[in-house]
Amino acid sequence: MSKLKKTPIEKIVSPIQSFIKNEKAGGIVLGISVVIALMLANSPLAEEYHHVLEHKFGFQLDGSTYFEYNLHHWINDGLMAIFFFVVGLELKREIVGGELSNPRKALLPIAAAFGGMAVPAAIYLFLNPTGEVHSGWGIPMATDIAFALGVLYLLGNRIPLTLKVFLTALAIVDDLGAVLVIAFFYTSDISMFHLIIGALVLLTMYIGNKMGVRAILFYAILGIGGVWTTFLLSGVHATIAAVLAAFTIPADVKINEKIFSNNIQKLLDKFKGIDPDNSKPTLTNEQLHILEEIQNSTVAATPPLQRLEHAMHPMVTFLIIPIFALANAGVSLAIDMEHLFSTNVALGVALGLLVGKVVGVVGFTLLLVKLKVAPFPEGMNVRNLFGLGLLASIGFTMSLFVTSLAFSHEEYMTQAKIGIFAASIIGGVLGYYVLSKQSKKQL
Repeated sequence: MSKLKKTPIEKIVSPIQSFIKNEKAGGIVLGISVVIALMLANSPLAEEYHHVLEHKFGFQLDGSTYFEYNLHHWINDGLMAIFFFVVGLELKREIVGGELSNPRKALLPIAAAFGGMAVPAAIYLFLNPTGEVHSGWGIPMATDIAFALGVLYLLGNRIPLTLKVFLTALAIVDDLGAVLVIAFFYTSDISMFHLIIGALVLLTMYIGNKMGVRAILFYAILGIGGVWTTFLLSGVHATIAAVLAAFTIPADVKINEKIFSNNIQKLLDKFKGIDPDNSKPTLTNEQLHILEEIQNSTVAATPPLQRLEHAMHPMVTFLIIPIFALANAGVSLAIDMEHLFSTNVALGVALGLLVGKVVGVVGFTLLLVKLKVAPFPEGMNVRNLFGLGLLASIGFTMSLFVTSLAFSHEEYMTQAKIGIFAASIIGGVLGYYVLSKQSKKQL
């Protein structure tokens, strides 16, 4: 079988495409973004770095300005809405046909995620029971799926696939929990007028789904121009609008796999029979029509939900999350211990993630297994469950996001970020060590 000769541009692009498809790539790019942000925040360019994020821009009409926010706000409410939209797509896919579609299989990661949210919040609240610092209880509840899975994939085939699936399902349920926490506890004053309009647009999208509308443009216009805009104006965080909009995207197909396979085979046979000579570089009109039919059949056999998720995932992983990290991870490390521990924010966040996540994930999972509610997935034992619990303590992206909602006081935000960094680094390193030791024993 002859290989297609690569053009010079393909030789340049191909390694980049291979990197993007690599499971570890998202975590690597995110890690690099964090390092760059920290370097900028602790360099002579620190003032310029923070000043750039304060630049405001909006839209003007008849001398009036609308949606005038600074760059940092646009990143956290605009770009991150796209991130949460993809999170919503992943959630719906898992519920419709993934690990969360089977109640018995889903019980264990759901329980692990619940424990991994409840125990960290309890630890934080115990250390910060009153005052403004009290509102940071949601920070240690989240797991960063990109970083956690990135560390897990570094171990390659030495780790059973069931562990990767378990951690993915846990992190997705964890994301849903974070979305609900943001919706109910980190929302400002609500404008019911805008919220009702947003709900009506959402209803229109849902009706469109049930009526068989599969055009992505229909959902894009209503989702961005209607739902996101009205939720932003309503006071409910715009990222919630993104998740709700994602749940209206159709997850069904027009033709099933068997019909699709038969149709494609017939079209390919017909395609080959038209021009047996195959020596001309161009195609006949009939061949072009057949290729168009193949393309239409492929679209009909692909759920719009998965088509959107597949198309948007690289943009979120390699553009939006790195930009978010650059804007939010820049913390000056020139902070003395007295200021760092002037409150229990850093301690609450660090212990919530590093201790609370492990205790919650491991404890709740073992409880269900001991009660015979659900069995261990194949290849899982107490030791590698402990390793997964440590990886779940990597709370980076979502924890930073909740920090930006929980605090307006710069000192508290810095303390929380230091706690997040410390716990995430320690948890990631220890999790890798525990799982690598376990995998060597199984070899």
